[in-house]
Amino acid sequence: MAAPALWQPQEQGLREICTLLEAHISPNSDQARIWQQLQHYSQFPDFNNYLVFLLARGEGKSIEVRQAAGLLLKNNLRATFSSMPVPSQQYIKSELLPCIGATNRAIRSTVGTVISVLFQIVRVAGWIELFQALHKCLDSNDLDHMEGAMDAIYKICEDVPEELDIDVAGLPERPINVFMPRILQFFQSPHASLRKLALGCINQYIVVMPSALYMSMDQYLQGLFNLAKDPSADVRKLVCSAWVQLIEVRPSILEPHLKNVTELILQANKDSDDEVALEACEFWSAYCDVSMPPEGLREFLPRLIPTLLSNMVYADDDESLADAEEDESFPDRDQDLKPRFHASRLHGSETGEDDDDDDAVNVWNLRKCSAAGLDVLSNVFGDNILPTLMPLIEQNLARTDDDSWKERETAVLSLGAIAEGCIAGLYPHLPQIVAFLIPLLDDKFPLIRSITCWTLSRYSKFIVQSLDHPNGREQFDKILMGLLRRILDTNKRVQEAACSAFATLEEEAAEELVPHLEVILQHLMCAYGKYQQKRNLRILYDALGTLADAVGAELNQAKYLDIFMPPLITKWQQLQNSDKDLFPLLECFTSIAQALGPGFAQFAEPVFQRCINLIQSQQLAKIDPTAAGSLYDREFIVCSLDLLSGLAEGLGAGIESLVAQSNLRDLLLQCCMDEAADVRQSALALLGDLSRVCPIHLHPRLQEFLTVAAKQLSPQSVKDAVSVANNACWAIGELAIKIGKEIEPVVINVVSCLVPILKSPEGLNKSLIENSAITLGRLSWVCPDIMAPHMDHFMQAWCSALCMIRDDFEKEDAFHGLCAMVAANPSGAVGSLAYICQACASWTEIKSEGLHSEVCQIMNGYKQLLGNSGWEQCMATLEPAVVQRLARYGV
Repeated sequence: MAAPALWQPQEQGLREICTLLEAHISPNSDQARIWQQLQHYSQFPDFNNYLVFLLARGEGKSIEVRQAAGLLLKNNLRATFSSMPVPSQQYIKSELLPCIGATNRAIRSTVGTVISVLFQIVRVAGWIELFQALHKCLDSNDLDHMEGAMDAIYKICEDVPEELDIDVAGLPERPINVFMPRILQFFQSPHASLRKLALGCINQYIVVMPSALYMSMDQYLQGLFNLAKDPSADVRKLVCSAWVQLIEVRPSILEPHLKNVTELILQANKDSDDEVALEACEFWSAYCDVSMPPEGLREFLPRLIPTLLSNMVYADDDESLADAEEDESFPDRDQDLKPRFHASRLHGSETGEDDDDDDAVNVWNLRKCSAAGLDVLSNVFGDNILPTLMPLIEQNLARTDDDSWKERETAVLSLGAIAEGCIAGLYPHLPQIVAFLIPLLDDKFPLIRSITCWTLSRYSKFIVQSLDHPNGREQFDKILMGLLRRILDTNKRVQEAACSAFATLEEEAAEELVPHLEVILQHLMCAYGKYQQKRNLRILYDALGTLADAVGAELNQAKYLDIFMPPLITKWQQLQNSDKDLFPLLECFTSIAQALGPGFAQFAEPVFQRCINLIQSQQLAKIDPTAAGSLYDREFIVCSLDLLSGLAEGLGAGIESLVAQSNLRDLLLQCCMDEAADVRQSALALLGDLSRVCPIHLHPRLQEFLTVAAKQLSPQSVKDAVSVANNACWAIGELAIKIGKEIEPVVINVVSCLVPILKSPEGLNKSLIENSAITLGRLSWVCPDIMAPHMDHFMQAWCSALCMIRDDFEKEDAFHGLCAMVAANPSGAVGSLAYICQACASWTEIKSEGLHSEVCQIMNGYKQLLGNSGWEQCMATLEPAVVQRLARYGV
């Protein structure tokens, strides 16, 4: 039978596509027009054949054009390979294989990339010839062929390592079993490129650990030891990366070699190449994070700590040094702006910790990694590192000449890094340390001023606790005023550090700020007029929002409102609905509305209306961006929903007239059904808040709200989005209290979802468990007759959860439910009596007289029901402390 005719390009088609690709890679061309033409060509069934022909056989064409053909081919294959005619698929595969060892490295690399993408589509079974070709290249002893094959294997390992570790019909062994011995041999290759690719390939397998690597572990480890001092920095970096990954995911493998590895890492931490030193430095945090025995590191501390300290000194090429030269007259650049993410509202959560990131330029480098390493070591070894560290810090602080400013800065950074871990050992010296730091807020070097702000913020808790000590208040006032001065610094880096530090101090100081409110607000609003649009303005909003959270209703005085509200309202009016600078302002208003309470009423109407408009315009943008005049960005919806929650919380029933005149109810229902979890999370938080203050306006669509909320509690939904489930659970409980019997249609459905949460709380967040227990109680309170017959299914797990909840009105609601249900079916709860007793004993004090007498009735009722001997028997199963606390209920 005759062989099928091979595809051949037409000369004219080839010329046209080459011309197009030349234009495509030219910086001055009209890219939109070229893209349209490329789309036109891609309609032809053999367009990708032309591209692979150019890549593989385009001798005489420029390397750039051939690479462009390859990269375009790669993208096309991703999208269309599966639907291509089989002859085209075969042609593309057959043209790529001979190019694995192309003489030009750029072509080899592009071919490796295309092969990797195609392999992800067809997998091993769909391209057996690839493995034969790669095997042949590896055994060829020709550098181009070996390097090309290793490059392709490396890219496959990087993308889908597990695919090489499967049995395939037609191959005698798994591909990785065949490749592993050959790749390990390349560790000894005289060519750095092969050593680097070989290490890179095998490092991809540390996490998945195929048996081929596990069985060769001794050879691999020996190879790592041999390459630790390799002349190539790329190879040394990969060796360090291997040690770090091994300690993270396979610490038991390293344990017998730990001393040798730690010694090599310590040497690498001083490597002349910063990237090698950075990779080595990751080892210390990784070691401590996997809870390896600290003793293994202890003997290295006297050498490790000085190494970390010297690596914390700013490198001459650190981007921050250039930043430090910029004063506020320099306009912000787009790359200065970190992406910001708004955290959706979560009911019942504690405020998250800030990640103390002192550096505005968000580049991970040796300095930051070393400081993080010192922080982690201080948390593991505590005060034991101080005898080595403190003399070095003192020595650096004593160097007062201008040339030594970087060393002084490092000493201040070190004091901040150990603030948590070494607090016990530092405690007696903190008044002197803080006194020493205060003047550095006015240092001539901006980076010393900025790091001093951060370090002082790390000691905020101590600074506030010391207010009653001698000189404590004076020190607090100096720090407060010092940070406010720095908020008005001329240097942008210092402004940022001071705002962040001030926000941290505000959280700790809370009501202690009240006497200083006027001067704080004057400084913050002076900065507001002075800062540029972008980065620092966001941090300033955060400082203002944190101040509102910290002092609450104290802010609700005309003299304060006159200082800060007019500028904020002006900015609010200036910003367009599509301007992302609205996000931090919306967040700031949320805190202010909650703090001012009814005092926010005078500003509420335009703010409420703007939120409604933002949600509406974004919901339109989702369907029709052209009509909306902007692209969809759900963060506008999330921030607006959260601000509406803040208004509901602040204004209480005062929001009712605004809700009545709006279409919020329908918008909210849409948001509760949104496919994005963060939108549903914030929408359900608002549903709960509105249930509290104006449930009447939810009424026309009440059953829809309940059905949607209940849907979020299915086991799969809890697994997919636990925070959404948490808010849904809380909102149902709030609605139950307000609407009573109308909640009946969803009760059984909701309870069937809450019971598994209470019975298997492991791994779920505390907030969801508490809200589930409270909502179960509220449902029992309003529908005891529906709940009582089923209580033996959940009573024990429920009572255990109730024990964990702190005394407050929500716990009172839950206990009203417990009492109502037991009253409806006393005999049904006898088997769980010990658990009920423990739950009742968990109160420090029941403030509500009505609830206290209900609990007394339940307890005494059971004592009568069981008789003295039965009751004594039950009491004998309880801890003495529990029995003692039950005495307050008269039993």
